[in-house]
Amino acid sequence: MYKPTISDIVKNMPDSGIKDFFDVANSLDGALSLGVGEPDFATPEHIRDAAVASIRRADTKYTDNRGTVELRQAVAEYLEKFDLHYHGSDEVLITMGASEGIDLALRTLINPGDEVLVTEPCYVSYEPCVELCGGTVVAVGTKASDRFRLTTAGLLEKITEKTKVLLMSFPNNPTGAIMEKEDLEAVAEIVKAHDIFVISDEIYAELTYGKKHISIASLPGMAERTLVLNGFSKAFAMTGWRLGFAAGPKDVIFYMNKIHQFTTMSAGTTSQYAALEALKNPVREAKLGHMRAEYDKRRERMVRGFLEMGLDVAVPEGAFYVFPSVASLGMSSQEFCKRLLEEQKVAVIPGDAFGPCGEGYVRCSYAYSEDVICKCLEKIAVFVREVQQFRQDALLPNVRR
Repeated sequence: MYKPTISDIVKNMPDSGIKDFFDVANSLDGALSLGVGEPDFATPEHIRDAAVASIRRADTKYTDNRGTVELRQAVAEYLEKFDLHYHGSDEVLITMGASEGIDLALRTLINPGDEVLVTEPCYVSYEPCVELCGGTVVAVGTKASDRFRLTTAGLLEKITEKTKVLLMSFPNNPTGAIMEKEDLEAVAEIVKAHDIFVISDEIYAELTYGKKHISIASLPGMAERTLVLNGFSKAFAMTGWRLGFAAGPKDVIFYMNKIHQFTTMSAGTTSQYAALEALKNPVREAKLGHMRAEYDKRRERMVRGFLEMGLDVAVPEGAFYVFPSVASLGMSSQEFCKRLLEEQKVAVIPGDAFGPCGEGYVRCSYAYSEDVICKCLEKIAVFVREVQQFRQDALLPNVRR
């Protein structure tokens, strides 16, 4: 029987660590999950209504490859709230989610052999996307002691003559870390001095708690060397609509669109009409504020729960994830998650799914109802107590001797 030859890059690429645990949890009767980064809020009704209305008008044909003129302009206007200034005509591209934006950006900027600095822990798609375009991933690890922020020392240590791009994401998935203005200013000086381009994934820009999101592209001299990625999935509860956007220098946007037009033609028309409503309706800020306040309450509840278990937690300041350390329990991230799922039927994601420096941690999403969060915390607490008791009992014979 004929067997097609499969690319070595694809063959050797590991499956998503998120998908693995999500699939097992879905097949396990009675299982609860804190594993998926998907808002439990429904897409607001006025957004859904706008999509339905566009279908009834038969506005279902292809749009401009770059996205409708109206939506690109609305995105440019929306980004003004983050002190970002773009022309919707040629500096904004509508993509099939921020994930497509990551792929397009890397394929546009990277030649085989170029090195891409990737802050870790990081979203699971970053490293495979770098490898698929022939680039080399150079991980820049972050630490809980630094609140998982990118430091200048960590960055300078990894820069070589082959460094082409810094790929960073703050607020961060999986740690919930943010970068404040002074942190970004220090990073900006380094990337300018070493002539490095920045891809800044800001999909969680709306989800910060007590501090306003700052984009590195808003700093002096950085707009020309930064591509900002964002989208509608998280802040607008529109994950299934698969719509994102990229904003940056017009030549980068031009070449990203060159790939985009050959691979996807254009983003979904119905989703674009929905997104336009999301951005233009005056209730936007009120809806965002309500969602943010709900997440903030859940964040506090989850952090408190892990601290009460005796686990170390760097308090997240953005996104909707908590990244507690399980190193004190004497097991790997994978073992913790597998045993927790088997023994308590609760799914969380092992930290090493987000890169080697995530080992010793687990990611728990609070984009779930408070009821689900409380039930999961109760079950995790039982599991942690049992592990702690077992370790304590195992030490007793040695103490007596």
